[in-house]
Amino acid sequence: MYGRKASELVKEFASVEHGQIFTFNNDLFAQVLEECDGHLLHLQPLMRKIQEHEDKLKDKNRSQEEIGTSEDEMSKSQAEKTLIQNALKSDQFGALVHHLSLVRNKRCLMAYVYKRAEVIRSLGWMVDSVLPEEIQEKLSTSEKEYFKNHAATLQSYMAELDLHLTVDMIPPKDPYIKVRVLDDIGEIALSDQVANLARHAIMFLRRTDAEQYITQGQMEELTG
Repeated sequence: MYGRKASELVKEFASVEHGQIFTFNNDLFAQVLEECDGHLLHLQPLMRKIQEHEDKLKDKNRSQEEIGTSEDEMSKSQAEKTLIQNALKSDQFGALVHHLSLVRNKRCLMAYVYKRAEVIRSLGWMVDSVLPEEIQEKLSTSEKEYFKNHAATLQSYMAELDLHLTVDMIPPKDPYIKVRVLDDIGEIALSDQVANLARHAIMFLRRTDAEQYITQGQMEELTG
C-alpha cells in the first residue's frame, strides 16, 4: 500500500514523549525516498500519455468539424473517441494516485524532519554548544551540522548582547551551587577562580559556570 512506510515514520516520532529524540531511522527514511522516486517514474510517462490522448481527441474533433463524414464514419469516429476518452480517464486516475501518494510522502518526510529539528533547536538552550555522546549517536550527519550552526548562531547572539540566555531560566535563590564532579575535567578557568575539576570532587561553583558541565553529564548538582 502506498504511503504505509511514510506513515510509520510519523507514528515513530508521535509515540515519543515531547522534547525527546530517537535515533534517526535512516533505513525507513531511505525507503520512503525510494518510493517517491518510483511514483515519479510512473507519473512522468502517464503525463505524456494524457497529453497524447488529449491531442488525439482534439484532432478527432477538428477532423469532424472540417470534413463532412457519413453516418457510418461518424459512428466509427465516435467509437474511437470513446476508447480514447476511456484511456484518458484511466491514465488521469493513475496519475492522480501517484501524485497524491507523492505529495503525502513528501509531507510525512517534512513532518519527520521538522519535528526532529524542533527538538534539536531546543537542545541548543539546554546543552550549550556540545551535545552529549548519547544524543549525538541519535542524530544524522545533517542534523549534527544543523545543531552546530544553530548553536554557533545562538552563541554569537549572546556574545553580541553580552548576556548568557541559556542558564537560569528560573531565577536562582543563590548564585552558587554545590556540585559533584563526575568526570576528570581537569584545571579550568572559571569566571571567579581557577579550579581543578577532578573526578568525585565536591565544591561550590557559580551556577553559570557549572550549568554547561551539568547539562553535559560531567557534573551533578547536590541539593541535599
